[in-house]
Amino acid sequence: MLKNRSKIKAKIKYTNQRNNQKHLVGVFRSNLYTNAYLADPKGKVLVSFSSKNEKGTKSEAAFIVGKKVGEYISKNKITSVYFNRSGYLYHGRVKKVAEGAREAGVQF
Repeated sequence: MLKNRSKIKAKIKYTNQRNNQKHLVGVFRSNLYTNAYLADPKGKVLVSFSSKNEKGTKSEAAFIVGKKVGEYISKNKITSVYFNRSGYLYHGRVKKVAEGAREAGVQF
């Protein structure tokens, strides 16, 4: 399974090279927690959020993490952002992170 995810991740990275002038919202999903981070166009991580201290189900916590990332982006007036799902399917917690960021006003 890890081999398949790494292939998908490499394909996503290749197709997102055209977005080299945009900030990146990335997601990491473990068995217990969901992490999201914001990186600048050069690849430096500006801020990261985790669902470790959030209440509710895993999906609800992922939604809150996405909302926090979206609020940070809106507060700092970052306009060009793209979403990197890091080889995960756009389903479940990964989708909830994106929906939370969109609710906070981010356009991917």
